[in-house]
Amino acid sequence: MTVLFDDKDFVVCIKPAGLLSEDGDGALPQILRERLDCDIFPVHRLDRGTGGLMVYAKSSSAAAKLSSAITEGKFIKRYLTVVRGIPDADEAVLKDLLYHDRRKNKSFVVKHSRAGVKEASLYYKLLSTVNHNGAQLSLLDVQLHTGRTHQIRVQFSSRRLPLYGDGKYGGRTEKEGMALWSYSLSFPWMGKMTEFTAKPVGTPWCLFEELL
Repeated sequence: MTVLFDDKDFVVCIKPAGLLSEDGDGALPQILRERLDCDIFPVHRLDRGTGGLMVYAKSSSAAAKLSSAITEGKFIKRYLTVVRGIPDADEAVLKDLLYHDRRKNKSFVVKHSRAGVKEASLYYKLLSTVNHNGAQLSLLDVQLHTGRTHQIRVQFSSRRLPLYGDGKYGGRTEKEGMALWSYSLSFPWMGKMTEFTAKPVGTPWCLFEELL
């Protein structure tokens, strides 16, 4: 875990894939509390298998401001992902209805609204495509409009574009893990937009090194 920014209001860090972003034993908030010796308030989350940027408030008032930015749609999260296959369009908005089965901890695209079903929307842009070991891999820049559980994973998987390394949603499990990375966070603070970025490293990201 790497801390990129730390002041009296909030801390920005890089969450390693595999670590919980919310409260729990051995989770990132607990690690930050012990390392920084301060209060830590989670205001957003990343799936356990997703790595990248996280911001945590250091006071209840800072948490309220960040939460308001999220509610108002001013807290912008952007991701990089590598999918197997090539999208039909170079860029598009994907809209679906998602149902999350808590018992299976898995989300599904459904056709009709019912109890527990939520709208999901994201924008993606195709950055590059390569052929790797006989498979076509595409690097995508993704911006979430909604924050549903496993949203990016299930929306692309339902279009036969499973994420690299995502065995849960139709991809092949890879030793490097799942290729989903939170690379940009921006939000208003003290009257101006604040932005943080962090690049992913390793496989399969190295296949697109000239773009990262």
